[in-house]
Amino acid sequence: MKALLRKSALMLMIGGCASAVGAIEIGSYFPSWSKDNGLTLNRLDQSGLTDQFTYLNYAFENIYKMPDATYRCNSGADLDDQGQGLGMRATPDYAAPFSAAQSVDGSADHEGQLLAGNFNQIRQLKVRHPQLKVLVSLGGWNWSRWFSAAAATPALRQTLVASCIDLYISGNLPLWKGYGGKGAAAGLFDGFDLDWEHPGLKGMPYNTVSNNDRRNYTLLLAEFRKQLNEISAQNGQRYYLTAAINGSRKNVQHTDPASYARYLNWINLMTYDFHGAWDKNGPASFQSNLFSDPADPDPEKPSIDADMKRLLKAGVPSEKIVMGIPVYGRGWSGVNPDNNGLYQHAAAPAVSESGSEPGADSYAHLSQKTLSRFYHPLTRQLWTYDSGTFWTYDDPQVVHDKVDYARKFKLGGMMSWSLDQDDAEFSLSKAMFELH
Repeated sequence: MKALLRKSALMLMIGGCASAVGAIEIGSYFPSWSKDNGLTLNRLDQSGLTDQFTYLNYAFENIYKMPDATYRCNSGADLDDQGQGLGMRATPDYAAPFSAAQSVDGSADHEGQLLAGNFNQIRQLKVRHPQLKVLVSLGGWNWSRWFSAAAATPALRQTLVASCIDLYISGNLPLWKGYGGKGAAAGLFDGFDLDWEHPGLKGMPYNTVSNNDRRNYTLLLAEFRKQLNEISAQNGQRYYLTAAINGSRKNVQHTDPASYARYLNWINLMTYDFHGAWDKNGPASFQSNLFSDPADPDPEKPSIDADMKRLLKAGVPSEKIVMGIPVYGRGWSGVNPDNNGLYQHAAAPAVSESGSEPGADSYAHLSQKTLSRFYHPLTRQLWTYDSGTFWTYDDPQVVHDKVDYARKFKLGGMMSWSLDQDDAEFSLSKAMFELH
């Protein structure tokens, strides 16, 4: 009986409830390609800021269709996307050697280790900062191809989740370049962040999609929660489950937030990308404005406030909503000069120094430019306009306003995409920490 009671108490503890009463989560996404952008985790450690973060999401890992027509988490190769969302990055994950100068603990990777790469650096960071939760993010914009198909039946959901737990929680990595093996990454990750972009909507043209995605999305999260609870009951560890979601009207209509939120510790609300240079002719507009503007020519009048209230109305508790901060800007060139470019016609995406995508650049680059800055008094969003080029992005002042909003509505925290795009002083991360 005592054992049963202990197990029942544990199951309650590790369910989708908030992490703790009044707990505030401050996190960021750490992409697998961060080293290519000049960010290694030893820089974060040396900044003295790591203890201010409660979690990091390691982005991204993919899921794959297998020869037996199941869908699984997998690794053990470097595969090109081939424009079809099929990629795999085993080398940066756990087989790329770090020098002593790049390493969190100051030791160079060597032959005979089970782990190298980002996984080993995460392990070293967690040794130094045991309060830090690290979740593995599955999917993302480019790697959401198989979610709909994989969530279609109970058997497929069970197989997918079991494979992800085996790989990332039990840590049974395929051997690759002399690294990996059974239990090689055991204890490394504290759970999963599901980034299916997006249930019921096509996203990338190659994505699977179904009219049943609304129901199956909730059932997939329930399966993750169930299997994480089961392994928690075995080893006494607490595991976390989160999801990155878009709060627009059409996205929320294709899901059941009140149902799926029960299985999550919190929701990473992607409150950015409201507008961007995928509409190359604009109009040049805000991408992460706090409040809507009646003058916005977009009939949806998107804003963080609108997304947040939409989730609240759909039945999500405020303490489970973590507001997203973009650590990058979006811009256009050839923009008409009226209204300092705001809501004006554009000719093309702005030129990006980071080269990540047309019309997008990192805060690290944008903050170094000498630009004419404007702060919209209603939307609380920053934009710049010079010689026909328009950029919109967050700076510490904008983030400060968002912190005030998160505090007023008792949100569960703040997160950013992505840590590698912050400046050398981690200025936007520091601004988020005001919420503590």
